[in-house]
Amino acid sequence: MEPACGDAYTAWTDHAGQRGHTKEDPMDFIRPFTDRSFFLIAGPCVIESREHTHFLAAQLQDLAEARGIPFIFKASFDKANRTSLSSYRGSAMAEGLDILSEVRSRIGVPVLTDVHESAQCATVAEAVDVLQIPAFLCRQTDLLMAAAATGCPVNIKKGQFLAPWDLQHAVEKVRSVPGHGPVWATERGSSFGYGNLVVDFQGFPHLRQTGCPVIFDATHSVQKPGALGSTTGGAREMIPTLARAAATAVDGFFFEVHEDPAKAKSDGPNAIRLDQFGALLDQLLEIWRVSRSATLSDPASARKA
Repeated sequence: MEPACGDAYTAWTDHAGQRGHTKEDPMDFIRPFTDRSFFLIAGPCVIESREHTHFLAAQLQDLAEARGIPFIFKASFDKANRTSLSSYRGSAMAEGLDILSEVRSRIGVPVLTDVHESAQCATVAEAVDVLQIPAFLCRQTDLLMAAAATGCPVNIKKGQFLAPWDLQHAVEKVRSVPGHGPVWATERGSSFGYGNLVVDFQGFPHLRQTGCPVIFDATHSVQKPGALGSTTGGAREMIPTLARAAATAVDGFFFEVHEDPAKAKSDGPNAIRLDQFGALLDQLLEIWRVSRSATLSDPASARKA
């Protein structure tokens, strides 16, 4: 089955099915990290405007390229799971996909966005490179299988309500579809009482047992759901602490980044500031490189027969 996830995906696959990590030799979605670096998914929570999206994509691409980090830009055209009906959800789908497609073609980076309904998948896959399953929807069989049918890479966020070993069932749903693309697994914290999340670091070996590249979403993991009444709060100051700890266990990182989080239209309290992001990436690379061989040989992560 030919992938339906846009010209960039098919153009990046040579006759041997291998992909690399530069504009001339671009990202391998099966092995998106390299021997020297984790891979990075980063961007604003939601599309705020065409200009803002292009600005952040270019800034983040520069930060990643300077450090040799394989980079995927992320932004949602719709945030269908906002706390309040009055919260900003994003742009219209057609406009949002046009903006994301422009980012891919003009800035030259792969793009990831969320899908919320199975009927969206084929259309969204024409404009972006990676489809993401939101955490709240990670058990939705029809959505998972529709995303898989596009042939695009599918990033599944582990639900806040889900045990890490149970994400295997979502992964198997995607892999059951003929012609499916690569599957990734993302940790983003677990519900702990009301209005709080915790990260169980024992979960990372369980996610590695799926055989998927494992990603840590360091920004959603510090959310405080509903903490601000009609919107979600967050503990932005905790992002570096959790990210540094996770650097010993993951293949990639997911960050929501904004130049002025206080003015972000969604998830500002748990977005990292753009002007602080480069320094954190440097710290994470150093830890990741030192610990990488131990991570790969960790017996707790061994895939079960």
